[in-house]
Amino acid sequence: MTELLACPGMSGEIWPDSAGIPINAHGGGILKEGNLFYWYGEHKVAGKRGNLAWVGVHVYISDDLVHWRDAGIAFDIRDGGPLRPGCVIERPKVVRNPAGKFVMWFHLERDCTYSDARQAVAVADRPEGPFRLLWHGRPNPGVWPQNTPPELKEPARIEAACREMPTLPYDANPLTPQLSVLGMDLETGQQSRDMTVFVDDDRTAYVVYASEKNSTIHLAELDGGYTGFTGRYWRLFPWRWMEAPVLFKRNGKYYFIGSGCTGWAPNAARSAVAERLTGPWTELGNPAVDAGGDTTYGAQGTFALQLAPDQIIFMADRWNPENAIDGRYLWLPVEWNGERPILKAPV
Repeated sequence: MTELLACPGMSGEIWPDSAGIPINAHGGGILKEGNLFYWYGEHKVAGKRGNLAWVGVHVYISDDLVHWRDAGIAFDIRDGGPLRPGCVIERPKVVRNPAGKFVMWFHLERDCTYSDARQAVAVADRPEGPFRLLWHGRPNPGVWPQNTPPELKEPARIEAACREMPTLPYDANPLTPQLSVLGMDLETGQQSRDMTVFVDDDRTAYVVYASEKNSTIHLAELDGGYTGFTGRYWRLFPWRWMEAPVLFKRNGKYYFIGSGCTGWAPNAARSAVAERLTGPWTELGNPAVDAGGDTTYGAQGTFALQLAPDQIIFMADRWNPENAIDGRYLWLPVEWNGERPILKAPV
């Protein structure tokens, strides 16, 4: 742990792989398999062009979380498959299912308009891939969340959402609670943008994602193979306008860290705690307590790497939309003030 705390990721510096090339795994997550760690992330190219996906999902391998070997492109969109270069692939996360297959979930847009709001799932026999696309689309079409307020099923609210929502900005608009974006998207499936995957102690897996025009987080239960949905999902933090969800568990309680919706610009993180994944959730405020915490030290969360019950690393990205490949990584140990997670400024 001492060597990890001194690595470039803890201070937001350029982090080279074992060949001296900067690690290219943005918006990523880590899978531990045996004694090895696999870091998956968005492969970026230079300039603004790099905000789109031209290659796919990169993977690196390490046995100490400090020194990383380039293991190539785990999911390649240059092979003539159903996804084409120039799409959007964001926040890939990989888990191993009970049958031993490796399952990758990510946010997918087929172009730069961000109008698809889809999820995609790919599978592989080995953690380094190659991953094969299995499905992409919106989650749970035709199904209401388990905790849908009755008023969101009212036809008038659904009609108002169809009429008004395309003109609403992605921020805390006071009109939002009067509408039913949920009902507007019922037939097509719910919108899904920033997302993560969480596997609970009983091996039940969930996809957690920003939905309803980014105004509300959804928690969707996955099937036994982690490649599809059971049809059970819940609304969390209604109309709080959060993205970049990060989820972890400590001492039997669930913790959430997310961000506001300000595009590529960093903002103050938000944290919350719950006795059950499905809620109710109690917000705990900004976990970043030092100077610079109002922008989460210039970063946005992507994953919680849990090394031990009380040893958690908050993985974040410092985005650079003008030159996407130069986005940096910021890994911060999670400290605690009672039940409140704390992130301190990098040194």
